[in-house]
Amino acid sequence: MIKIIKYSNRSGHNKLISFLDQRRNSNNTDVDLVNKIINDVKKNKFKALKKYENKFSENKEINLSKKKIINSIKHLDKDVKKAIDYAYERIFKFHKLQVKNSKKIKFVDKYNNKLEYKSVPIDSIGVYVPGNLPSTLLMNCIPAKIAGVRRIVLATPKINNKINPAVLYAAKKLGIKEILSMGGAQAIASLAFIQKVNKVVGPGNKYVAEAKRQLSGKILGTETMYAGASEICVLADKNSDLYQVATSLVSQAEHDPDSQCILVTKDKNLIKKVFIEIKKILTNLPRKIIASKSLKKNGLFVLVQNDRQIIETINEIAPEHLELNVKNFKKYENKIKNAGSICNGPNTPMSASDYTVGTNHVLPTAGSSKFSSGLNLNEFTKKISIVTLSKLGVEKIANPAITLSEFEQLHGHTQSIKSRIRRN
Repeated sequence: MIKIIKYSNRSGHNKLISFLDQRRNSNNTDVDLVNKIINDVKKNKFKALKKYENKFSENKEINLSKKKIINSIKHLDKDVKKAIDYAYERIFKFHKLQVKNSKKIKFVDKYNNKLEYKSVPIDSIGVYVPGNLPSTLLMNCIPAKIAGVRRIVLATPKINNKINPAVLYAAKKLGIKEILSMGGAQAIASLAFIQKVNKVVGPGNKYVAEAKRQLSGKILGTETMYAGASEICVLADKNSDLYQVATSLVSQAEHDPDSQCILVTKDKNLIKKVFIEIKKILTNLPRKIIASKSLKKNGLFVLVQNDRQIIETINEIAPEHLELNVKNFKKYENKIKNAGSICNGPNTPMSASDYTVGTNHVLPTAGSSKFSSGLNLNEFTKKISIVTLSKLGVEKIANPAITLSEFEQLHGHTQSIKSRIRRN
């Protein structure tokens, strides 16, 4: 059911890359369909949105009334409310610390030239939240609120034609006023062309991801990372708890058939034992079919020979989530350069970080942790350069600037610079 790659020689690394590329390069999304939906919503606005919502999810109620939202929240279990409140506090406290690192930068040279760099919050964002994930709403919106985003629009699809009361409760706690029941590519198109937000964040299915891809950089901004189907990589050894390892792998497999779960180990016997443990867990798992498809399609056991291969393998996988389920995790942690998050030791289940740890669970997938970070305050701010040159200062920097502009044959630049300096 789960593929095995043995790292016996260099071909093991090549086989790993080939395995990863199959998932990363596969494009089962109907690009033309997504493009059609986007253009239709762009042209026909709400009429087109209603059409696709009715077609794909039989949803006839996009704009939710305040009364319906309040009534829905009333029926939410008190313990769920308390859990959301608890998660909110921890996520807020951790992300608030990031403000210290986003202060204005100022430099004044000896000619009294002032160079500044200030952070400005994005004016409006759209947040896409799959219908049953209030935790994802918290993860996306708390850093946005701390960053100072003025307007947040929530798009969340119905599940079995019902809006999730926990998502609505989290939205109320966050002070979100604009809540729309919509999903898929049409929701992203709506956020771009009807609600006209500046940026869209939040994970979704492959149609959501494709719509964001097509619109990114043209109509609106999206996350710098690729937030696709969930991933986990677990490093384990002969001393690791089998049940812990197996449950961590299954926990991500149950998200989506496109999720990826990988075990890396030097212990051949561990692979056999974890495989048996996974089969036991799947027997009574409510989302057994989804998890089984994921493990069969994207599950992988990597058998390595030494620590060098462990580091090489993990950095090549560049997983969204990494669990170092070994006692000597410090031995590896400092050498891991590519991962969305690292959970150290046997007491740190990645699944807890999805909810109440406080770190963000919107993380780079499909190898994008090689060049991007998880969601943070920087996603919700823009950096603006401010330059104020003095009369003396512009003359001091003018000649080298003129030399470069003339070398690049941009003579209009030369004239503009010369217009600011005194003639001899």
